[in-house]
Amino acid sequence: MPLLPATASGIAFTCDPIDGRDDRLIIHAQWGLGESLVSGQAAGDEYLFAEDPLDDHLWPLARKLGRKSQKTVPLATGGTETRATGSDEAAAFVLTPSQAMVLANLLRDAALALDFTMPCYDLEWVWDGQSFWLTQARPVTARARLTYPILQEQPTYWSRGNTCEVVPDPLSPVDWSNSRKLVNALLEQGYAMAGYPLLEGVQRAGLFHGRLYLELSLIQWEAYDALGVSPKAMNTLVGGHQPEIELAPPLLSDRLSRLARILRYLTLAPGRRRRADKAVGDAILQAKRWRQQALPQDGNGLKDVLIRWLRTVRGASDIFFLQGSSGGSLTFLVQQLEKHFPGEGYALATALLAGGVPSVTAQQGYELMALARLARTDPQVGPFPESAAASDDWFATIPPYNEFRRAFTEFIERYGHRGLYETYLRNPRWREEPGYLLASLDQLASIDESALRERQRSAESKAMRRIVATVPFWWRPIIAALTRAARKECNQRESARSAVIAYLEPIRQVLLAAGAHLVAVDGLDRPDDILQLTMPEIFQALAGKIPSAGLRARVLARTEMFQSWLRETPPEVIVEDKHHQIQHGQGPESMGTERKGEHFQGVPTGTGSIRGKARLLRHPNEGHKLLPGEILVAPSTDPGWTPLFLKAGGLVVETGGYLSHGAIVAREFGIPAVMNLPGVFLKLNDGDLLEVDGQKGTVICLEREDTH
Repeated sequence: MPLLPATASGIAFTCDPIDGRDDRLIIHAQWGLGESLVSGQAAGDEYLFAEDPLDDHLWPLARKLGRKSQKTVPLATGGTETRATGSDEAAAFVLTPSQAMVLANLLRDAALALDFTMPCYDLEWVWDGQSFWLTQARPVTARARLTYPILQEQPTYWSRGNTCEVVPDPLSPVDWSNSRKLVNALLEQGYAMAGYPLLEGVQRAGLFHGRLYLELSLIQWEAYDALGVSPKAMNTLVGGHQPEIELAPPLLSDRLSRLARILRYLTLAPGRRRRADKAVGDAILQAKRWRQQALPQDGNGLKDVLIRWLRTVRGASDIFFLQGSSGGSLTFLVQQLEKHFPGEGYALATALLAGGVPSVTAQQGYELMALARLARTDPQVGPFPESAAASDDWFATIPPYNEFRRAFTEFIERYGHRGLYETYLRNPRWREEPGYLLASLDQLASIDESALRERQRSAESKAMRRIVATVPFWWRPIIAALTRAARKECNQRESARSAVIAYLEPIRQVLLAAGAHLVAVDGLDRPDDILQLTMPEIFQALAGKIPSAGLRARVLARTEMFQSWLRETPPEVIVEDKHHQIQHGQGPESMGTERKGEHFQGVPTGTGSIRGKARLLRHPNEGHKLLPGEILVAPSTDPGWTPLFLKAGGLVVETGGYLSHGAIVAREFGIPAVMNLPGVFLKLNDGDLLEVDGQKGTVICLEREDTH
């Protein structure tokens, strides 16, 4: 094999194998061939790059001149020889800043092409004076574990007990690009404000089997070390059945530090929340302006718009604060209730939070019910459509100035950015496809809203009577204040999510426009193929820096991988050792769902109890099968399921925790609900008679439906 005419060469790592950071890229460069560098005869120059969390671009962090006393060069007769490096070359950097930047982007692109899920590679490169060539690539197998000292020798627990509520299916590359940054931004805000010394560069999100997992070892430790929240309590809030980390007995200094951080948090949080409320409103308006903006027609123009918008979304720290720091008051409320009602803290908190000022998610459900009643009584509105597919033709028959049509148009103006499993950029928004909403009107029109409101009031009043009878009068104002704060925080969590989803709608628009541009220049076959690329790849493609064959090869390979992921049943928890080696995964059949005969124990997230027939739905598009009063059993739920909550008599969900979206809305509606029951969907059948106790967190199968 002929050798490349190497003016310079070297090795590179698309992560930092020494400290374990995955947002770093390191280049080692030497004159001539790389043999002297690999053998240790010379120490090349070092270039360190960091990945910007706001838009993924690489920027130079540092460079260090190496000891390049010798270099290896090819001989005309074949072979190589090592020579002394000239003084000018030894004193000069091998690569100029612009050359180093070009090489860094090439290296990262190669790593992403090889494995976008874990692009940590050891690569060799050559510079021939005109172009860079990559000659070898190997996965980095000895990367250090970046974590807190107490966790270094403990297993890493990756859990999807929380994330599979809103993203139960595999993520496309573009979604993973955003998720790995947004998860960190969301979880860091509260701790940073409290003055906790977060470990820089840790990654709290992982992609396994195409699904999004959270690093619960880190999350448990940060909650405990920063604010004293126990691993058990954190698991309950987050959801899932991951093990608890091991803790050392706290020192007095630890307790005092936590107290100081709690006081700092309580002092600063009200002002931050007021600022964040404004940020939510501003985000909704900004997203509307973006939707209405004419997009450029050229690749570089589309790239610039996408980068600018992406930086705004990922930089929305106040909004992320609302999403990631909304469990404090609820946690304290449960703790206070537990002191007076051991074992009933969560159940009583759930009852106290029933009703009240609705969250944006609940409010859209109430407004949809009102629309359904309006449509049923409007003589100009014909019989409701039987399916989402028939809804467009049905809506077209309604006169333009009809009251229902006007009201529905206003509803879409307010909530059209929402959708089914709306976190995925591949899924259309209600503004694009309102058929699901229109098809749900028929059954929503029959719901007795007054009975729903009475159920909420009854749950709250029963809880208050118990508190008045048991809790000393001087504690009652504290519980009342915590209840108000917890309700507000949960509502803010929902409004913050709505704002983020509003931002994603125009991001989806510009991505599809960019995909259409790449189709026009023969780079892709379909506009939505762009969703099979990561953000850095999209920027490179729009700049014309990835050949069409390379783009198509990536899309084809990832589409096949995605289909393979869909056929897999991912474990609920993955246990990884300190060398990043997976020890084992725990599937639904081995998880902690307590089952005694036909008795299942989960997390109580709704009020009261109910008996009814089970209706198993995998997707909200199957909602027409759910009859009013039946028990909705689902693998996961996101805000798109809200119309079905209004019909359901009770709710049983495999996933989610006390702060999940399904739990928040179930509490608001006063629905008996139990969550965090992994595997229960496979253990029940349509038509089984269930008793759901939202206060005890139990589901009892009273009678099996004959499936033969």
